[in-house]
Amino acid sequence: MNRPRPRLVVIGNGMAGMRTVEELLQLAPDLYDITVFGAEPYGNYNRILLSLLLSGEKQADEIMLNEPAWYAERGIELHRGDPVVSVDRARRVVRSRDGIERAYDRLLIATGSRPAMLKVPGNELPGIVSFRNIDDVEHMVASAGRHRRAAVIGGGLLGIEAANGLSRRGMQVTLIHRSHVLLNQQLDGDAAKLLARNLEGRGLALRLGAETAAFEGKDRIERVRLADGSCVEADLVVIAIGVQPDIALMQESGIYCERGIVVDDTLQTYDPSIYAVGECVQHRQLTFGLVAPVWEQANVCAAHLARFGHRRYRTGQTATRLKVTGIDLYSAGDFMGGAGTEDLVMRDPRRGIYKRLVLDGPRLVGAVLYGDARDGSWYVDLINHRTDVARWRDRLLFGQAYCQATGGQP
Repeated sequence: MNRPRPRLVVIGNGMAGMRTVEELLQLAPDLYDITVFGAEPYGNYNRILLSLLLSGEKQADEIMLNEPAWYAERGIELHRGDPVVSVDRARRVVRSRDGIERAYDRLLIATGSRPAMLKVPGNELPGIVSFRNIDDVEHMVASAGRHRRAAVIGGGLLGIEAANGLSRRGMQVTLIHRSHVLLNQQLDGDAAKLLARNLEGRGLALRLGAETAAFEGKDRIERVRLADGSCVEADLVVIAIGVQPDIALMQESGIYCERGIVVDDTLQTYDPSIYAVGECVQHRQLTFGLVAPVWEQANVCAAHLARFGHRRYRTGQTATRLKVTGIDLYSAGDFMGGAGTEDLVMRDPRRGIYKRLVLDGPRLVGAVLYGDARDGSWYVDLINHRTDVARWRDRLLFGQAYCQATGGQP
């Protein structure tokens, strides 16, 4: 008599959870009976490309990673638009919003993150949205068809991508950012000035060093009031000020959480039957918002779910790249430097190119590239492998091909 297969339940149908399932199916395709619950009524899609969906450069079917048929072909039970609302760890059972219960032997949490919202007066007025999923994009596209003026709050990656997308849809867009430096978590001041000049050249209005005090309007949003008393007229407001790990479900179930769901180097939680990956987790005090570490987490977690428990997750330096057509921007590592570090800088104002590499002794520790980011991934490899770059020091700014042609392989 055949023994029943162990049951794997996945909470979250996003990129992190499904990448883990894909890796697991490569390693052990017949090990588990798999059930997936997702809050959105779609298959799995590439959230990174939402900005191109907003700008009209991609259509919804072009950003799909796994359509519902993919799950059926692999015997995966998929529940779309039906999030899990409770986890009974004693019975090892989850229950969905629609009342579906599934038992598990292993549970994978991939609930991702939720947008941070501004706690100011008027923040519940219609016309104020976040930028997190396909529904948000559809709301923005519909608003662009009916209204003229938009305000985007947040000068980080998502905010800039949202502002650019709405501008391409024909709206008059004002980008409001509390710092005087755009992408202040990813860029130094010089690169940020080049970026600001580019965005203004595209027709965006920038309000930097501006604090949002209130949202105002009668029946829907009409204006954003800033702390200095001035106002930005807006028929649509997009809030893109960051994200927070979505941990409420696991907190209610009693799993140990801090800022995120705390996991060890195998992506296992304090409950040995429960694993977690992606933006919902906290590993060695860090939380995550970029895709590269999430892919590595999926790889490690899948190996342990597949019972090939030899891998460990280690956090490395990751890179940031802006997804705005016509803007080539890349940053990685400790690009601000500090005591004992040295900067290598190249400026070419005519071509709009700026490069800054930060060295700590013979090793590269940070990089900012604007206007020419072709060597970005190579610089990240040098940072993560702590490569001795002393032999290329005078040529490092010119990139991989030039260094290898004149100084050998790394």
